[in-house]
Amino acid sequence: MAKQTSDARPSSGRRTNASTPYGPGSAEIDYREHPELYRIARGEQGVLIVEPYKSELLPLWRFRTPEIATESSKHLYERFLAYKADGDFVGMDMARKFLQMGWTRARRYANHRSGRKWSVDGDRELPDDVDPIKAESAQIFYEVYTRARTDADYLRMKQEHKTRYESG
Repeated sequence: MAKQTSDARPSSGRRTNASTPYGPGSAEIDYREHPELYRIARGEQGVLIVEPYKSELLPLWRFRTPEIATESSKHLYERFLAYKADGDFVGMDMARKFLQMGWTRARRYANHRSGRKWSVDGDRELPDDVDPIKAESAQIFYEVYTRARTDADYLRMKQEHKTRYESG
């Protein structure tokens, strides 16, 4: 039997990477209790792993219609502000990631009604099949996501987190 290497594909089809901050065991960490273990990472990375934030934010995340997207983005932004008031950068960053994910997922479904961007065999990108309702939902999330990611306190706290926990 062949030995499995670290770059073997898990069932999700995504490659694992030793430099990824959210590897095996990450879901068992309470990042509110241990913010020093949180790594900002790129884009939405870790959004469905980092607890307890995932459990707090995932039930708020919906984008099916513009009305639902408006409510969802409002609630996620309220959580962003609540984490900010608590001085909880990790919570702020996770709320920002959920807002970003609302935008990117709604955009995906706006461009591809099935949600599939690639052919079944993965060799070609499928043509766009535009859904204007999802496009509107994406725009709603994008506006709130932009407000969160450019928030002056968020940017300051992000730099402080990097300096304190991720440098050296």
